[in-house]
Amino acid sequence: MAKPNFQFQKRQKELERKKKMEEKQQRKLAKKDRLPGSIESTSPGGETE
Repeated sequence: MAKPNFQFQKRQKELERKKKMEEKQQRKLAKKDRLPGSIESTSPGGETE
């Protein structure tokens, strides 16, 4: 019976975790970019005198 390669499994798990974190960061940045634009366009007092 072959021995399991724990280093390979650990590396794969680390890569998967890093990928998930990067995707989460991208979603967070996209959400952050989207929110301020919508808040500014609907802010009260937008009338000019």
